[in-house]
Amino acid sequence: MGGKGSGRRPKPVEQKIRLGNLGKRKLPKAEVIALPTAHSDIPEPHRKLSPYGMRLWEAVWTGGAPWLKPSIDGELVLMACELLDERVQLRARVLSQPDAWRERRGLRELDNQIAKLLGQIGFSPTDRANLGVGEVKTSEFADLHKRIAAKRARAVE
Repeated sequence: MGGKGSGRRPKPVEQKIRLGNLGKRKLPKAEVIALPTAHSDIPEPHRKLSPYGMRLWEAVWTGGAPWLKPSIDGELVLMACELLDERVQLRARVLSQPDAWRERRGLRELDNQIAKLLGQIGFSPTDRANLGVGEVKTSEFADLHKRIAAKRARAVE
């Protein structure tokens, strides 16, 4: 066994920093990137999306601005948004029809597909680390969140 891809995936740098460097090994610096906040930087989807899909579209392009390229990643982002639109419709059907167990299974499959697509474009800590993108600083709120988390960690000790 032991072929390529076997074993545990490495922890992202962000997680190692958050947990503390218990092994005292030298960690690579997590790259801090200031994101553009201009709404005009978000490309327009080339297919129609519901308000839910449009919200995800804007969130992905805002959050992934440092590494996403509209010409390359646009179709994957659009597919994730369309899957979310389908998920919202299917979820409404499942909630209105309690005996719709087949649809419930389809809902879980959509969840997996959405998570997989978002992972492929870097929206999990491990995938961002594999892309070479470190911590992403979106605004002063990110700094505030870090300070609150540090304060909580000190209170636990």
